[in-house]
Amino acid sequence: MEWRYLTDEKNEVGCDEAGRGCLAGPVVAAAVILPFGYQNGAIRDSKKLSEKKRTQLAIEIKRDCLAYGIGIVTAQEIDEINILNASILAMHRAVDKLKPRKELLLIDGNRFKPYKKIKHVCVIKGDDKYQSIAAASILAKTYRDEMMETYHSQFPLYDFKNNKGYPTKKHREALRVHGHISIHRLTFQHVLPSKQMKLFEGEK
Repeated sequence: MEWRYLTDEKNEVGCDEAGRGCLAGPVVAAAVILPFGYQNGAIRDSKKLSEKKRTQLAIEIKRDCLAYGIGIVTAQEIDEINILNASILAMHRAVDKLKPRKELLLIDGNRFKPYKKIKHVCVIKGDDKYQSIAAASILAKTYRDEMMETYHSQFPLYDFKNNKGYPTKKHREALRVHGHISIHRLTFQHVLPSKQMKLFEGEK
């Protein structure tokens, strides 16, 4: 597969996030600047790659890119500002980490808030269309997975090593039996029993 660039005149930054649909853990975004003309035919949307392949490609992307940044928004922040705003904030924080000049942001999806005075373009299914977005999806996913594996060692009852915080049957059953912990998103369905959820909403 040969990747295209949106323009040959801009220092393009690909941005994507991982973990929007999880019940636990942060949402993590990555921002990546690849050298113009760079081609790596193995790069894909992270969801279409095996864990082993993602890990290898993350090494290659970090080695070959001009710069990359990681942005993290915690479960508590997600509860305060909602997952859409948290995903955008994570991307902003990722872009904050970039040192080279940033001239154009390529955003996966259809929603974003302007970052300073830098032009941005939202691209639906952008990780299938632009290499820098696909690269960002890989870095965001691998970084977040490593975080969830660390949480697994702290909270093994929730099987985070295998579900990475997503609402699998085993994860939902662990919530039912053991209740939530500090990294759960209390505003997400399945995390709190309905009675507790009503009380939580009433406190806001």
